[in-house]
Amino acid sequence: MEIPFRPIQLSDKKWIEELLKYSDFRGAEYTFTNNYNWSRVYDINVARCRDFVIYLMGENDRSSYLFPAGRGELKPVIEHLMQDASSRGLPFRLHGIQPHQIPILNELFPGRFIYETNEGYADYIYSVEKLQTLSGKKFHAKRNHINRFMQNYPDWRYEPITPDNLDEVREMSRQWCEQNDCGEGGSLADEAAMVRSALENFEALEMSGGLIRAGGRVVAFTMGHPINSDTFGVHIEKAFAEVQGAYPMINQQFAIHAMEGFTYVNREEDMGNEGLRHAKRSYQPEFMYERYRAKLID
Repeated sequence: MEIPFRPIQLSDKKWIEELLKYSDFRGAEYTFTNNYNWSRVYDINVARCRDFVIYLMGENDRSSYLFPAGRGELKPVIEHLMQDASSRGLPFRLHGIQPHQIPILNELFPGRFIYETNEGYADYIYSVEKLQTLSGKKFHAKRNHINRFMQNYPDWRYEPITPDNLDEVREMSRQWCEQNDCGEGGSLADEAAMVRSALENFEALEMSGGLIRAGGRVVAFTMGHPINSDTFGVHIEKAFAEVQGAYPMINQQFAIHAMEGFTYVNREEDMGNEGLRHAKRSYQPEFMYERYRAKLID
């Protein structure tokens, strides 16, 4: 029997976020905001099964179910997902599995799954306090970039993103895409569509955002949303490459102004991109949020 999966709608926000709170997972895929915005690009469908939110992501043979989030007995929910895959003629795959959940699955379904992981799809989790202070030898280069920025742009200021400056953020995003050839297809084009969704629905999604203004214009912006009780998620961060220090500046200022009360910040994965991996490692993550995929053995 097929589960009535359907595309995510803004009206789903309340019930999905209520169920996500029960699991309190730190993964970026366990936020309504992130999944809604990426669903403008990728095939992401949602349904409710008992007190769990369940997702079917991808198309045809690439389809996979996200590890359920919610409360109650897990086994009947996963069995229901297996039946759904069988009804659709799909191989059963489960993703977003944390290392401590593998023994749980093995106990519920002995010998039924094989597991695999990919280093590029682990989220980088940082200390909010360390990103705020950037103290110590390891952050010496970051502090130098910020000091240079402040010297070059003594009129700089940080502003929270509000309806009053949202149009300026849209214009900066448009210019950034023009400079970086977002219209050429590929991952940047996909990301640009996600960013447009976030900007169009900024208030409805209750996102937090910040910008850096220097020399009379917006030179950097960032947006995110709480993921769970102790972790804030940064979903978008853009700065003009020619403005030295703009990236570390918006990173630090957003941590200072938007993350009060949170212990960690999830800055998502590097997707195997070496440049992105170097940049993310340079901020000294506290730990990596590992994910595994499970495939049902025939």
